[in-house]
Amino acid sequence: MYTIHCLNHITLSQSQSPTKHPKSKPTSNDFRINERLHLTGITRKRQNEQAIPTIMESRSFEVIAAPNDSRNLPSQPSLLEKTFQTLDQAIIKFLDPPLRLSVDPRYTLTDNFSPVDELSPTACEVVYGSIPPCLDGVYIRNGPNPQFIPSGPQHYLDGDGMVHSIRISNGRATFCSRYIKTNKYLFEKHLKSYIVPNFIGGMQGVSSFVARAALFAARIVLGHYDIGKGIGVANTNLAFFGGGLYALCESDLPYKIKVENNGDIITLGHHDFKGKLSVNMTAHPKVDPETKEAFAFRYWATYPYTTYFRFDADGKKQNDVPILSMKEPSLTHDLAITQKYAVICDIQLGAHPLNLIHTGSLVSIDKNKVPRIGFLPRYAKDESDMKWFEVPGFNVFHVVNAWDETDESGNDVVVLVAPNILSMEHFFERVDLIQASMEKVTINFGTGVVKRQTLSTHNLEFPVINPNYIAKKNKYVYAAISEKTPIQSRMMRTIGVAKIEIASSSEHQEPHEHTVASRIYGDNCFGGEPFFVARDPDDPNLEEDDGYLVSYVHDERSGESRFLVMDARTPNLDIVAAVKLPQRVPYGLHGLFIKEKDLSHSM
Repeated sequence: MYTIHCLNHITLSQSQSPTKHPKSKPTSNDFRINERLHLTGITRKRQNEQAIPTIMESRSFEVIAAPNDSRNLPSQPSLLEKTFQTLDQAIIKFLDPPLRLSVDPRYTLTDNFSPVDELSPTACEVVYGSIPPCLDGVYIRNGPNPQFIPSGPQHYLDGDGMVHSIRISNGRATFCSRYIKTNKYLFEKHLKSYIVPNFIGGMQGVSSFVARAALFAARIVLGHYDIGKGIGVANTNLAFFGGGLYALCESDLPYKIKVENNGDIITLGHHDFKGKLSVNMTAHPKVDPETKEAFAFRYWATYPYTTYFRFDADGKKQNDVPILSMKEPSLTHDLAITQKYAVICDIQLGAHPLNLIHTGSLVSIDKNKVPRIGFLPRYAKDESDMKWFEVPGFNVFHVVNAWDETDESGNDVVVLVAPNILSMEHFFERVDLIQASMEKVTINFGTGVVKRQTLSTHNLEFPVINPNYIAKKNKYVYAAISEKTPIQSRMMRTIGVAKIEIASSSEHQEPHEHTVASRIYGDNCFGGEPFFVARDPDDPNLEEDDGYLVSYVHDERSGESRFLVMDARTPNLDIVAAVKLPQRVPYGLHGLFIKEKDLSHSM
């Protein structure tokens, strides 16, 4: 299969691929063949001795605070603030254990993991092809981009949320990068210092964690920090429902944001849905494309550990449904919905305060726990009709999709597709060792039989589908291909994207036969989560895969980032447009595309 080396110059490269389609030939004289690129053959040099560049001393930002922000902060650090900073340095010097690579920012936040400045809306150059008309709207992606780097431990996932958006109109593109103006971000920006303890990196030892928690509690008690306005970083995902666009992180409430006509991103503020949403919610709500309802949950380290809820088509939150049958904390990151059920996974990864005493970390893996999948009627008032099924070794972090079926006896059957994390014990500490296997799980409510089928043994994550098929039987999954030889303890980088066929496949097929198309970006080129945009989402006769995959891709040799548009129907996921971005886009997490007509009616 031929793949385009897409960043320095558009170059056609031949690579090994798991696709079952025959090779295609180049059709343009502008391309060149590169025989050396292989799916598994990219080697990396360890970079743990590189010093992190100076990030904040010379960076300037245009702060756009929420309109209702009435904080009364001191104009300069007070004696009390200087005392807090001195105590924080003492914790780093005397209580922190030696920094492991996974939480050492001098190592983890270098190269394209390092943060960038905000960038006002800037016109972009389309350097290859043309942008299809169906992409009129905005593609926007979230991810960690720390405003200040602490001297102590920080995990990559602790960084402040920054969204990178590309607003498209009539084939022209405008790029913008903005921080989500969270309570934490605004407070720390004013004091020009890291203040709020990290959730993941800071919980690496009992004594240092307790000391940081006590120091932060003192800030709250003394009125120095208003915890009622939030402590989250809003760095994980974005969701559009009820006419509103939200930046999400599961440790806090959503932050409502708005895309301006000129492509700028404005933070409107902390959003609790008229007081009906408390504490936090998942970063992965699911929106039914037909009813426009959004389905979500939150997990917590105290009982009840999981609570389910939904929002109607107007964005009004409905009543909570505590899942009392969840007997211990589970870091359930995602959920699925069908036409009948909400699907919640109970995995081996958990968070419990007592873990700090036993293991020195809030997060831990219970290897003796048998993972379960729970099915709750999606309009349930309580959990009395919830059904649980054990699925040994099935640890799900991101869900692809789920749908309802019926067997010959009339029993309810639910099919769930998701990457199964095969090495959950490495989740936060050794991300480079994580492996995932794409699986299809079929559960018969009448017989209790659970069937499992491996769809791909390639290490695939960040799975997406055509959004019009959420909660319905779908045929295709698009997922990012993780690099084969990752750098130790860095967050994952992805070398390409694969298209997997699931609906028509036989249970007896070999796993590699389900991959029907793929693209490798090129030597030293890395992307992230793809997103599918239908060619005409309002056409009911449109084929499921008739559309485009979009993603940001970065070339580590040139330092240049591009926005790529790929034809989802072609065997090689052909690139139809490449947009050169005016600023580097760090590797991030999740995003979405919003059509122009929906954007114009957003609140």
